[in-house]
Amino acid sequence: MPLIDFLTEDEQRRIVAAIGSAEKCTSGEIRVHIEPKCRRGDAMKRAEQVFNHLRMYETRERNAVLIYLAYESRVFAIIGDCGIHSRVPADYWDGEKELLLSHLKQGRAADGICAVIASIGKRLAEYFPWTDNDINEQSDEISFSE
Repeated sequence: MPLIDFLTEDEQRRIVAAIGSAEKCTSGEIRVHIEPKCRRGDAMKRAEQVFNHLRMYETRERNAVLIYLAYESRVFAIIGDCGIHSRVPADYWDGEKELLLSHLKQGRAADGICAVIASIGKRLAEYFPWTDNDINEQSDEISFSE
């Protein structure tokens, strides 16, 4: 399935805008990576590989989050860096995954991704509020692999 059948260009723009909006309240960084197939078969392992490839660990407060989706494989993962893990409850990510999954089951991928971005942004703002000297340390653009 071509990417455009999974997310239209308008939906992709909505996701990028959602990232920008969420990051206005936090120094945390949120990224979305999309590819057709999960190369390793295990979404979490692949997400960790993508996280490292994108050098998302290079944030001042180690507060980056990656939302990874492989649309043809029908798998996803959400991972955060160690600065976030040290502050949120162990089961925090389960709720975010359920939120995304509920939208994916309804065929509303963009709505789900945007909802999770907003939710994560609110949580990040609690622990990593935006400051006057904040800089955008990671791209807000969606990254893709073939």
